[in-house]
Amino acid sequence: QVQLVESGGGLVQAGGSLRLSCAASGGTFSSYAMGWFRQAPGKEREFVTLIAWSSGRTVYTDPVKGRFTISRDKAKNTVYLEMNNLKPEDTAVYYCAAGRGTVEARNYDYWGQGTQVTVSS
Repeated sequence: QVQLVESGGGLVQAGGSLRLSCAASGGTFSSYAMGWFRQAPGKEREFVTLIAWSSGRTVYTDPVKGRFTISRDKAKNTVYLEMNNLKPEDTAVYYCAAGRGTVEARNYDYWGQGTQVTVSS
């Protein structure tokens, strides 16, 4: 059974940085894309970024381009989200997901429990 476990969230001031991790287990991920989504209070879950596990191809939503970087460590079965120059509007619960490599949450089959990121102004 596939399990995704996020870690690394927390409270940071605007302009600061955080690195989120997503440890994946229980499956073979070579055919998957790994995505990060986020959900702020009162808002729908939104796509942040994805990485194709095999090729390393990445996609970012425009608001995070140039500030966030997704990467993966195949040996550790772990995906990372490096977030720099954080803004208060980045505040949300961040979710890791494994799926078919699109920007739509409905195309992801497995989800982590989420990790809270709070950016103070």
